[in-house]
Amino acid sequence: MIVALETVVLTHDVPERGLQKGDVGAVVHRYVDKGAYEVEFVTAEGKAVAVLTLTEGDIRPMSSGDFLHAREFASA
Repeated sequence: MIVALETVVLTHDVPERGLQKGDVGAVVHRYVDKGAYEVEFVTAEGKAVAVLTLTEGDIRPMSSGDFLHAREFASA
């Protein structure tokens, strides 16, 4: 189960928000009754670029085997 403040990974592109599969976000709220999460995605400087309501199919917990990667954010 994914919990609040957990670091998660996006499982698919969200082109309308400029996000790509593999982008890392943080769960800022968990909707227990809806099975959904508010996830915030930020730049390396901490600037929020998106806060989305997502389901467990949209995100996965970050694992110890994940490799971090930097890319320029191009807003949609």
